[in-house]
Amino acid sequence: MKVIVETSARHVHVTEETLHTLFGPDAVLTKKKDLSQPGQFACFEKVTIVGPKGEMVASILGPTRPADQIEVSFSDARKLGIAAPVRESGDVAGTPGCKLIGPMGEVDVKEGVMVAKRHIHLDPKTAEEFGLKDKQVVSVALNGKDRKLVFGDVVVRVSPKFAPAMHIDTDEANAACATPDMEGEIIV
Repeated sequence: MKVIVETSARHVHVTEETLHTLFGPDAVLTKKKDLSQPGQFACFEKVTIVGPKGEMVASILGPTRPADQIEVSFSDARKLGIAAPVRESGDVAGTPGCKLIGPMGEVDVKEGVMVAKRHIHLDPKTAEEFGLKDKQVVSVALNGKDRKLVFGDVVVRVSPKFAPAMHIDTDEANAACATPDMEGEIIV
C-alpha cells in the first residue's frame, strides 16, 4: 500500500468576501497551476499573513471556501507568534486568527490559523483496495535515501472528489528529506 507523498507549503484559503476585500470587488482567483486534488489549484494571488511577532507571504489556493483558513507549519507559526493547533482541514472553530493583507485591503480573520494534520487523500476505490476507511488513523513509512522516518497519526480521508496522495507540511518534509517523487508505505 504505497501513496505519493506531497509537501504542502504554507497557504491560505479565502472566502469570496475576503477575496473581494483583499483584491477588490471584482476580483477572481487566477489559476497558476492545478494541484493533485481534482478542482484544487494554486493561484497567482498572494497575501501577507500578519501575527503578533512577524509576517510572511503566502499563496492563495482555490477555489474559494466557506471559511478562511490559514495553513502554516510550526516553524511558520513560531515566526508569526501564533499558537496554531494541529487540525484537519476545515476544522477552524476555536483556532487563533491573524491579519491578512492584500493589495486592496486587509482582513482581521477571527479564527482559521492551523497546522494541518498530516493526512492521506483516497478515492473510495483505492480506499477499498487498501482496506482503509474514512477517518481511520494509520502510520506511513518514508524510506528516503538519507533519513528514513515513520509518521504516526496520519488521518485517512476518503471521498470521490479525491486523488490518492499524502500531504505533509514543510517541517515534516524537511525532517524526512522528502523529494517530489517520494512514496510512503501505509502501515495499518
